[in-house]
Amino acid sequence: MSGERAVKAGDPGLEKEAWVSTTLLEWGSCGKIAYVDGVSAGFMMYAPPMYVPRSVAFPTSPVSADAVLLMTAHIIPEFSGGGLGRMLVQAVAKDLTRRGVRAIEAFGDLKWEQPSCVMPAEYLLAVGFKTVRPHMRFPRLRLELKNAISWREDVEVALERLLGSMSPERALRPV
Repeated sequence: MSGERAVKAGDPGLEKEAWVSTTLLEWGSCGKIAYVDGVSAGFMMYAPPMYVPRSVAFPTSPVSADAVLLMTAHIIPEFSGGGLGRMLVQAVAKDLTRRGVRAIEAFGDLKWEQPSCVMPAEYLLAVGFKTVRPHMRFPRLRLELKNAISWREDVEVALERLLGSMSPERALRPV
């Protein structure tokens, strides 16, 4: 795998930059970054499953053909608990709805203890995802986009101010 080669070579950041660049060129925006008072407060990354070949390693794969995979997310601890994660999910849902995508799927971690690539299943359930393929550790969860786009216009305005589309330069900034 290219990720494993990057780690062995000592530069996984370069591999991530290449992935983001390729995905941006071929598919378009693949992430959202939230800013609070000009400070990066959190992010989410997503892409069609064909851009995430390692996703087939999960016991509850594959991701459905009509869905985009929410790969990872992180909210800086100082900004957690204020609804920023939910706003990021809504921003991703809005972006994908404009592209004609029907759903977002993610692999959750039922035994999540510390930040990692896989998000806590509890968080995904709290922001509206439903389990579509149970597993003792890594269930696959799904958010139907027709159900996710229900916020008011004032929330949309706030999202536009807080969130920016991910660019290669932003993707590599420490979060």
